Amino acid sequence: MSENPDETRTMDLDTAFLRSRRGIVKMAQMVTLFVAFVCFAVASVPQYIVATIFEFLVTLFLLLLHLLKLNKKLTLFFWPLVDLFNSTFSAVYLIVVSVVVLTTHTVTGALIGGVLCLISAALHGVESYTLFKNITFNKRRNESQNQANHRGTNEE
Repeated sequence: MSENPDETRTMDLDTAFLRSRRGIVKMAQMVTLFVAFVCFAVASVPQYIVATIFEFLVTLFLLLLHLLKLNKKLTLFFWPLVDLFNSTFSAVYLIVVSVVVLTTHTVTGALIGGVLCLISAALHGVESYTLFKNITFNKRRNESQNQANHRGTNEE
């Protein structure tokens, strides 16, 4: 195992993704889900603890996928579509969780966690809407770019 000391392997980080609109929304989702997790933990409601930590881990996985540029190396899946399905499912799931929490619990921690789940659901909904707008089906890349440019000149 002789390694060349001059040859170092580095992992490329896409820090521009964190500054993009999608990156900011993903970070906001993670923050709201983590705070909701803490609220549910304080209120000791285990089923909602599991729900929020699961959504947090899935969002973290997708954030790391983009941050480490693994979405460009793992081409087995069409990652924007996977992200769209996840965001849509998560929005619906978190709305159901928050409605159940807000209607059945009276503990303050659980109620705050339910409101935060509702905020996170709204963030997931915003992300799924923007992803749906950006994904083009059955169009060549040049056609979709020309249509976007044409729409931009008509709006001005």
